Amino acid sequence: MFQSARLKLTTWYLFTAALISVFFSLIIFVGINREFRRIGHFQKLRLEDRRSPDPEIIVQARTRLIMILVMVNLGILSVAGIAGYFLAGRTLKPIEEMIDEQNRFIADSSHELRTPLTSLKSEMEVNLRDKDLTMVNAKKLITSNLEEVNKLQLLSDNLIKLAQYQSDNRFAFENISLKSTVDNACKKVAAAAKFKRIKISNQVDDCLIEAERNSVEELFVILLDNAIKYSLTGGKVFLTSDKQEGQIMIEIKDNGIGISPIDIPHVFDRFYRGDKSRTKSDISGYGLGLSIAKQIIDRHHGTITVISHLNKGTTFKLSLRLAE
Repeated sequence: MFQSARLKLTTWYLFTAALISVFFSLIIFVGINREFRRIGHFQKLRLEDRRSPDPEIIVQARTRLIMILVMVNLGILSVAGIAGYFLAGRTLKPIEEMIDEQNRFIADSSHELRTPLTSLKSEMEVNLRDKDLTMVNAKKLITSNLEEVNKLQLLSDNLIKLAQYQSDNRFAFENISLKSTVDNACKKVAAAAKFKRIKISNQVDDCLIEAERNSVEELFVILLDNAIKYSLTGGKVFLTSDKQEGQIMIEIKDNGIGISPIDIPHVFDRFYRGDKSRTKSDISGYGLGLSIAKQIIDRHHGTITVISHLNKGTTFKLSLRLAE
């Protein structure tokens, strides 16, 4: 599809270049031809015997001019064709990448939706065929189905958040307290940390940052929740900060299972979950949290990077703008 579009766009580039080239060639030819006539007229006036000058010279000069213009136009069209094909590729590349990304998103979303829906359908079909279904088993079925519905709701909520952060809507930036924001995020993940007996050490500076309050708080909730999920029971999570030239550098470090070097380049991709988390840990989720975190950081014109070693822990480093 894109190859055909690229050829069509190249054709339009070539057509435009041909029109411009032919137009200027005609102007050049008309101008020089007029000069030939003027020279011939002056030569005729200066001849004493009033004989006309040899017209063959002017005809040959005019013919050479036409040949030169034709060759120049062919050269211009050749270069324009090559350049047009290259520029068409460059022009269509962002569109192609966007469509590929959209297709991957649709495929990944469909795959993630299929799992809970299949589970719901299978459980209900099996129990509906059971003629001896009791009230106790029916309640178990409803409880199990409710768990799957909650998963679907979580997935839909995260997809909506991701779409909102990717939209062009402007954030309402204000000066907010970093310490207070991180404290609120720690409170929201306190139950999960308590369940795994994980201690959170919050040592970020009490400073003002220029940010959108709710999204930054959600950013820290995502990163803290991620650290808790992939930490072993009884582990620790450390939050520290350092001011650097108008920016506040924040580190969120855990001593959990770590991330494989193969997976690190993809941790911010939508729906991506590394083999380590899928096969060796009973961890729920759809791989959207870090994608949302990346979108929040991008909207705040900050940066986020990850350093990790298997079985040693993971450190997320992010930067946010200090308030002026």
